[in-house]
Amino acid sequence: MAYRFFPRLQGNSRGCLAFEPFFLIPFSMFSTYATLYMYELGLNELNIGWITTIGLVVQVFSSLISGYLTDRMGRKRAILYFDLLSWSLVTLLWAFSQNLWFFAAAAVINGFQRVPHIAFYCLIVEDTRPSDRTYVFTLLQIIGVIGGLFAPLGGLLVHQFGLVPGMRIMYVLAFLFMTFQFVGRQLTTRETEAGIRKRQETRELGLRESLAEYGGAFRDLGAERSLLLIFAVYILFNFQATLKSTYLYLYLADYIHLDSGLLSLFPAVSSVIMLLTLWLLMPRIPDQSANRAMMAGLGLSALSNAMLVVYPSASYVWIGLSTILAAVGLMISSPYLEAAVQNAIEDDKRAKVFSMLSVLILLFTAPAGIIGGWAYKLDPRIPLVLVTIAFGASCLLLHMYRKRTAQLNG
Repeated sequence: MAYRFFPRLQGNSRGCLAFEPFFLIPFSMFSTYATLYMYELGLNELNIGWITTIGLVVQVFSSLISGYLTDRMGRKRAILYFDLLSWSLVTLLWAFSQNLWFFAAAAVINGFQRVPHIAFYCLIVEDTRPSDRTYVFTLLQIIGVIGGLFAPLGGLLVHQFGLVPGMRIMYVLAFLFMTFQFVGRQLTTRETEAGIRKRQETRELGLRESLAEYGGAFRDLGAERSLLLIFAVYILFNFQATLKSTYLYLYLADYIHLDSGLLSLFPAVSSVIMLLTLWLLMPRIPDQSANRAMMAGLGLSALSNAMLVVYPSASYVWIGLSTILAAVGLMISSPYLEAAVQNAIEDDKRAKVFSMLSVLILLFTAPAGIIGGWAYKLDPRIPLVLVTIAFGASCLLLHMYRKRTAQLNG
C-alpha cells in the first residue's frame, strides 16, 4: 500500500508516512479545542500557562536522554515504547481529566514525547537519500494538511455533545487511532543501518561514556556558524508554534468572541489553502531558491499574525485572510526548513546532535507557556505580538544564513 502511494520513497520513509494520518487526523481534531477544554474544566490562563511550561520542562529532560535512549534501544523500539507511553496513555488520561492535577500528570507523561520524536526523525531520514528529504518532509506536511481537513469533525462533536463531552469522545478516538498507527508502523519498518551500528556502539561504551559523548554535542553545535544560524531559525520557529498553538484559539474565542463551534473551520480552511499552495506554487519553486522560499514563507507568517494584532476584528473575511497568509507561509517554509536542518547533520551523529538541538529548542520554548499566560492576562494581543517578532527575527537570521552559505559555496 505504501509503495503504491509513495513510489518515489524507499524503506522506512514509506512505512512511516503511510501510517502518519492515524496520528495527525485525531490530533487535528482535539488540538483546536485543547486549551478551551482546560478552560471549561476550571483552569485559568495562568494554570494553562503552567501546564504548558511543566510539559516543556519535562521535554527538556527527555530530550537530554532521548539521543542516548534512541541509540541504546534502537530507533524502532524507542519510538514504539515511548509513543505508547506519551500518547496512547496520555490521550486516555486527558479523556477522563477532572481538574488541574489530571492535566499536570498528563503534561509530565506527555513530556516524554521527545524520545519518539528524535527516533522518528532518525527512522524516516537515515535510510533516505539527502536529495529526497525535502520530498519526504513535503509529504509529511501534506499529510498534516489533510489531517487538518478533519478538524471540523471535532467541531461537529462539540456542537452535538458540548465542549467537554465532545472532547472526551475525541480523546478516546485518538487513543484508538494513534495506537493503531504505532503498531502498524512498527510492523512495516526496519531498524536503520545507523541505528544498528549506534546500538552496538552504545552497548560497548556503557552509560557513562555514552553520556559523556552527548555532553560534547553542544561543542559540535557551536563549531560551525552556518549550522548555528539555521538551528536558530528552527528554534524560533518552534517557539512561535508553542505560543500560537496555545493561545490563538483562546484569543479568537475569548477576546474576539468568535463562536467556539466555528473555530474548527479555520484549520480546515488552512488545510485547503496549503494543498492549493502545494499544487499551484510549490512546483514552481526551483531547488536553488529554497532559502528564498523559506524567507518569503516566514514573512507571510509574520504578516498574518500582525493582522490579528493591529486589527482584532471578528470579521470572517479578515480572519480568513490572515488564515490564508499563515497557511501559504507555513507550506512554503516548513518543508525546506526541516530538510535544511536534517541535511546539516551527519547520520552517525543524528540522534546525538538532534537531541541536543531539541534541548536548545525546549530551553527557549519552555518559558513560552507561562510567559504567554502572564502576557495574555495583561493584554490578549501580546502572545501574537511575540509570535510576529519571532517570525521577523527568523527572516533576519535566514538572511544571514543565506549570505554565510553563499560565501562558503563561492
